[in-house]
Amino acid sequence: MQRAIELAIENVNSGKGGPFGAVIVSDGKIVGEGTNLVTSANDPTAHAEITAIREACRKLRSFQLAECDIYTSCEPCPMCLGAIYWARPRAVYFAASAADAAKAGFDDHFIYEQLQLPLESRSILMQPLMSSEGLRPFRAWAAKPDKISY
Repeated sequence: MQRAIELAIENVNSGKGGPFGAVIVSDGKIVGEGTNLVTSANDPTAHAEITAIREACRKLRSFQLAECDIYTSCEPCPMCLGAIYWARPRAVYFAASAADAAKAGFDDHFIYEQLQLPLESRSILMQPLMSSEGLRPFRAWAAKPDKISY
């Protein structure tokens, strides 16, 4: 956890992004580190947990982190939570809470609220389009004999 917090502080001081850091540990060794690079990379998905997951998966040559633990300087946002669940780590440990992040200007509560609303009530247009055509990729996937399930 100490390393995740140090990464977050270094990131603020370097001007590369927000005050967030994350490390991924496997067998007592760090296999991935990440910081928030949203503004420097012009990438809204470049959160600390996401960048750490990407690095760890590359190093471990796996799309799952089942034997890993994630240490992050702050409670993960909804996007990072989704990525974490897809990566399937053993555990997630965080220092500051989502409420602490909100007090510092990083409030993601509105996303949780939006997810509870029906599509037509969301603040960003969410409109189904070509629904029957959209099933074609799933049929192709179902028919693929050598698919790698995840």
